[in-house]
Amino acid sequence: MALQFAILTALTERQSTGLELARRFDRAFGYFWSATHQQIYRELDRLRSRGLVVEVSSAEPPARGQPKRFAITAEGTAALREWIAQTDEPVQLRDALAIRVRAAAAVGDPEQIRDVVTHHLEVHEQTYGTYREIEARDFSVVDTDSDMLRYLVLKAGVAVERAWADWCREVLDTLDEMKARRTATETSPESP
Repeated sequence: MALQFAILTALTERQSTGLELARRFDRAFGYFWSATHQQIYRELDRLRSRGLVVEVSSAEPPARGQPKRFAITAEGTAALREWIAQTDEPVQLRDALAIRVRAAAAVGDPEQIRDVVTHHLEVHEQTYGTYREIEARDFSVVDTDSDMLRYLVLKAGVAVERAWADWCREVLDTLDEMKARRTATETSPESP
């Protein structure tokens, strides 16, 4: 549902081809909404059929393989404005890593999750670093209301990635503490 509005938002900011939208999703929208190239092209077709976006003519004569450029229509802007004002419920966290940690506790094999948590930590730290680079590159000066709102969206992504990385570190620290306790128990002399 939100993909169509992410696309409408991107087209409100500037006309784009499907490929340009996909690249923008990778760079600018990825910290809060991701989409594959195929999803973007399918959604563009749906939006066009509903009259929310339109293909824009190029100043150059049409050439074979020339990508189609899209723009938002007045109906698309109206739909986007209506959607902005709708109240929805926050998305509940659903993450397989949390279930894996719980499952490791249930089966009594906490070491089984160490590699998985380490991988997640690396990914979240990398994403956090990417977001900080975007912050430094794009938001060193925030002087318009639009820039401030865009920056707040990025800051949410930064906070989420930092929180996940911190949690992964806490899980790994806890696994280390648990392992140390087990080792100490196994090597302590038995009492009579």
